Amino acid sequence: MPLEGTYEPSKWDWVREQVETYERTGGREANTLRETGIPVIIVTCRGASSGNLRKFALMRVEHDGEYALVASKGGAPDNPAWYHNLIAEPLVMIQDGPEPAEYVTSVVDGDERQAWWDRSVAVFPTYSEYKDKTDRIIPVFVARPVR
Repeated sequence: MPLEGTYEPSKWDWVREQVETYERTGGREANTLRETGIPVIIVTCRGASSGNLRKFALMRVEHDGEYALVASKGGAPDNPAWYHNLIAEPLVMIQDGPEPAEYVTSVVDGDERQAWWDRSVAVFPTYSEYKDKTDRIIPVFVARPVR
């Protein structure tokens, strides 16, 4: 069952505009992290407090049809808001191209986390800098397709 409900756009203009452009063009535009050229995906989740749908772009770290969702928040001392949303409701929609699909997320640890972390750093080396800026272990979710 796809996520349905009231969409609450991001308060940040650049996030809201990127999501809107990506969705409107089926991923042909606004499909990279600003000017870096690094591909992104659009994640839709349910807000833990509001129950409204939230959308944001994350680095595209894909392996065998699964995706890493790295809760880095730029190396801040706390987790991003969407981390709490995924803990409360692990069902998400991920758009990687023209159409979104359903995924179930879970935080990974141990060797599995390390493998996904390494894949994530290979895509976006700045994750290593974020790790060095914070005392927390940056959570890594894996999104697996709903079959």
